Amino acid sequence: MSEHPIELSNRLIDSGVVDTPPNRISQELNELADGVALIESFSHVVVIDTGDGLVTFDSSGPATGAMVVESLRAWSTDPVHSIVYTHGHVDHVGGSRAFAAYANDRGNPLPRVIGHEQVIPRFDRYEQTRGYNQVINMRQFGGASTVAGQQSERPFLPAGTLRPDTTYDTAMTDRIGDIDFEFNYCKGETDDHTWTWIPQHKLISAGDQFIWNFPNCGNPQKVQRYPVEWAESLRAMAAMDAELFVPAHGLPIAGADRIRTCLITVAETLENLIAAVLDAMNSGAVLDEIIHSISVPADTLELPYLRPLYDEPEFVIRNLWRLFGGWYDGNPARLKPPSDAALGAEIASLAGGVQPLIDRAVAVSADGDHRLACQLIEYALAAEPESSAVHEARASIYTARRGDETSLMAKGIYKSAVADSEFAISGEVPEVKMVLNITE
Repeated sequence: MSEHPIELSNRLIDSGVVDTPPNRISQELNELADGVALIESFSHVVVIDTGDGLVTFDSSGPATGAMVVESLRAWSTDPVHSIVYTHGHVDHVGGSRAFAAYANDRGNPLPRVIGHEQVIPRFDRYEQTRGYNQVINMRQFGGASTVAGQQSERPFLPAGTLRPDTTYDTAMTDRIGDIDFEFNYCKGETDDHTWTWIPQHKLISAGDQFIWNFPNCGNPQKVQRYPVEWAESLRAMAAMDAELFVPAHGLPIAGADRIRTCLITVAETLENLIAAVLDAMNSGAVLDEIIHSISVPADTLELPYLRPLYDEPEFVIRNLWRLFGGWYDGNPARLKPPSDAALGAEIASLAGGVQPLIDRAVAVSADGDHRLACQLIEYALAAEPESSAVHEARASIYTARRGDETSLMAKGIYKSAVADSEFAISGEVPEVKMVLNITE
């Protein structure tokens, strides 16, 4: 048995030293309080014994749902009365079919499924964008080549995933057995998020509003995130005087002071970033200026629960620009730009051919200027997309850049670029390892 999650959480927060990943995927169940358990998975499942069946928060993902059910059965054989979706991401809802199978095997009714009303249109959108979502998740979590035809024809939302049958708009209260549940709607990582206050346990189930990493509100490949409302939800949760705070990724946090400090710190970090971006926009700054002039203090990013290992501030800045200012970045040449191929061909012509671009890209990469190196090699690629010399240099440059990045999102995209070029050279599809631990 690994270190108890609350003991580990206390140690990491109080010391400020992260000597082990706070996001664990062990499938182990630990009791957090009498009648409260946590199964650490991807994502976690919080379990409440109500005296009239179990209530779980989320069901984990399609690959881990059955293991979660197995761990749950070893703790309690009571039927699952309800599953509460904190939001509709597949790693939170995809395991529900394992819960359904368990209920069917025992002759029990299917669990009631509670979620915000926006979960259902999210599921519909997943069907509309099934191919795109397959591609971006393979890129984000596996660094897969996006030109090698690796996307699957299977649905993005697994068949058999339970849909909510009990929905609400802004807030809802419910009593199941001996336990009261207060469901609260908020925006943050998604537009369909629920955080829940359980007064008998002085417990908050937070979903992904706290992930033991810098908030995931800038993801470059996903739909709009909501940093303003995210910060507001953190302050609302901090005001509840909870003694136990359980997110869906990372460790539970115990103690009212510790909980409040963590939540307010993350809220203030987002609020300060939002204010800085808005001040710059209101002064007439364009996106390029904002990206290269605004940052989060380094000591903030060293806190155990704010490290930029999944998302990162630069991506959040871009998302804030999209939220408040649209997609035009302030450079008139990019309002209706030339094609990449035309621009690459012109740059190569001015440079005296593709080889000088390759040589310069390799040189500046060796000097550590990966931003410039990547742009130069992309010009070369656009000019001669079939060139083995370009692809060899490109794979080398993006490998070096990936090594200097912290966030999984950047690492995944740069690894995907490497895979694309390796496929162009060899014609062989590189092996893909999906990375589920977002601290890796």
